Amino acid sequence: MAILPICHFPEDSVLRRKAKRVSSIDKSIQRLIDDMIATMQQANGVGLAAPQVGVSLRVIVLQIPGEEPIAIINPEIVKRVGEQEVTEGCLSVPGYFGEIKRSASVTVKGQDRQGKAIRIKATDLMAEALEHEIDHLNGTLYIDHLDNQDKLHKIDDPGIAGREI
Repeated sequence: MAILPICHFPEDSVLRRKAKRVSSIDKSIQRLIDDMIATMQQANGVGLAAPQVGVSLRVIVLQIPGEEPIAIINPEIVKRVGEQEVTEGCLSVPGYFGEIKRSASVTVKGQDRQGKAIRIKATDLMAEALEHEIDHLNGTLYIDHLDNQDKLHKIDDPGIAGREI
C-alpha cells in the first residue's frame, strides 16, 4: 500500500470535476482502495474520495473511529432525512473548519470492493461523512455549503473544534 499525495483546493482542479463511474472493479481499483485507506489513516481522516488523491473515479473510503474501514464504489444518496448543524473540515481544504448543515440521516447505495450491491442507512458522523465524500465525487466541497464566510474558521480560532473528513 502506498500513501498518496492529497490534492488541495484551489490548486488542484480535479476537486471541482464530476468523477466518472467505475465500470469494472479490477486490480487497479483494488489497489486504489488499499492506497486510499492507507492515505486516509495516515492523515487521520474519517473519509477520502478518489478525486482527493487525483483520481477522477467514483470511489470513496470511510473509517469511523473504532470501526473497520469500508469502501463504496459508485455511491449515490437515495434518501436524505432531517438536518443537523455540523462543524466540518476537509483534508483537501487544510487549516479551516466550517459550520454547515448536513442531513441527519442518509441512505446510500453502491457496490462494495467485490462488486456486490450494498445499501447503507446512516446517521450522525457516518451520514455526514457519506454526504461529504459523495459531494467530492460531484466536484463539491464543504465550503460550498457555507451560509456565509463568517461560518468559516481558521483552525487556530479559539473554541472551534471540528474534524477533517
